[in-house]
Amino acid sequence: MNPNSSEENQSFSLTKFESMLKTNNIFFFDSIEFENIIHHYLEIGKIPLAKKAIKLGLDQHPSSINLKLFYVEILIFENKLSQAEKLLNNLFRLEPNNEELFIQKANIYSKRDNHVEAIRIFGEALKLSEESSELHSLIGMEYLFLDNYTKAKFHFMKCIELDLEDYSSLYNIIYCFDFLGENKEAIQYLTWYLDQNPYCEVAWHQLGKLYVDNSELEKALTAYEFAIISDDTFIGAYLEKAKVLEKLGRFIESIEQYEISIAIEGGSAITFLKIGCCYDKLNKNDKALKYFFKSVKEDPALDKAWIEISKFYFKKKDNLKALFYVNKAINIDEQNPQFWLYYSRINKSLNYYNEAKKGLKRAIEFGDNRAETFIEIADILIHLKQFESAKFNLIKALKIYPENEEIEFRICGVFFKLNNSQKGFLHLLKALHKNHENIFILEELFPEIYNDKKIINFINNYKKSSK
Repeated sequence: MNPNSSEENQSFSLTKFESMLKTNNIFFFDSIEFENIIHHYLEIGKIPLAKKAIKLGLDQHPSSINLKLFYVEILIFENKLSQAEKLLNNLFRLEPNNEELFIQKANIYSKRDNHVEAIRIFGEALKLSEESSELHSLIGMEYLFLDNYTKAKFHFMKCIELDLEDYSSLYNIIYCFDFLGENKEAIQYLTWYLDQNPYCEVAWHQLGKLYVDNSELEKALTAYEFAIISDDTFIGAYLEKAKVLEKLGRFIESIEQYEISIAIEGGSAITFLKIGCCYDKLNKNDKALKYFFKSVKEDPALDKAWIEISKFYFKKKDNLKALFYVNKAINIDEQNPQFWLYYSRINKSLNYYNEAKKGLKRAIEFGDNRAETFIEIADILIHLKQFESAKFNLIKALKIYPENEEIEFRICGVFFKLNNSQKGFLHLLKALHKNHENIFILEELFPEIYNDKKIINFINNYKKSSK
């Protein structure tokens, strides 16, 4: 028998069916042909054609349970659940032990978010069938809806026991391990799995990622190498291996892996960016810049590449070009606090203090609440002699970091500048109490205050009393 005969028959049936639709002629198909035609259209997502095939099939074979089940599946897909349920109840009277009827009934409960009942009914279907990978997978998905990752994992593991190459279930198992924080157990499971299926590139790839999460980079590297041995066109393994080599400081080898991935599948903006970063760490500046520009040519919306170009020029002290390119990154993602910090740094180097202040304010606005950022903006405000603004900024910072002596020394100087000696001395006392060795902050930022006789006496008296 010709092994391709069934495929040829299906192809003939599809051609014949589509010809019938175009010509409005009515051809006869047996129920199996209709089932194959409907299954084909459902698989490729052509629902209207599947519905036409179901209607014509039921016209020619009105008693076919399987064709009616396809109709139930369509009704569930279209959220016509009451109609689907009514038809299912009629079918149960005809075939009360039909496993597929239980599956569709459970699907209705799942659609109604009654996942507990769906699991119970899938369990009934499991009793009627031999061990079924499909059923265990469906039950596993219901447990995922309930956030019960332990039971979900159990059923996906059952799928693997029945079909070692069920990679969808393998991914779901790793997802469950990850959600449960069971990194060690996940490694053990994948090690067991690879003993059964040693040339599974998916498993080696997942094992490598787990080793990376565990900071076991050499083991991760070995896992990715086995993934490549299992499938030398597996792009993901080359890219992950390249990232690990980069972390290990083996930049030339990392570039080689990225270049192999480009040879197999063509370059991407991210890959070009990664190569550029490796050349940058090797101090091969011209090559780094070349790849950064290749990255933004491939994807002009890749903000990280524009930032790298900006950093390149900033290191070369070409600050105007650095500013031009950081603005390109900000135009893409204006809510990234890191971009605004970098924008501030460049502007400060150009003595554009108002723009530097703006950058720091935007960084804080978009979530950078580090003490260092508040201190940096305060120093700019002090430099600009905007002491009232500096005061409000430092008060806000002090509420977040009440024990920070660097903030205290600055706010004490600001109060003295605002002629509020009472509060100035109060904050000076607090600052000295927190860390008197940081008195140099007052000296550097407010030398005229530091050299005032009253301040000198206050500091000396504090030192004597604290001995």
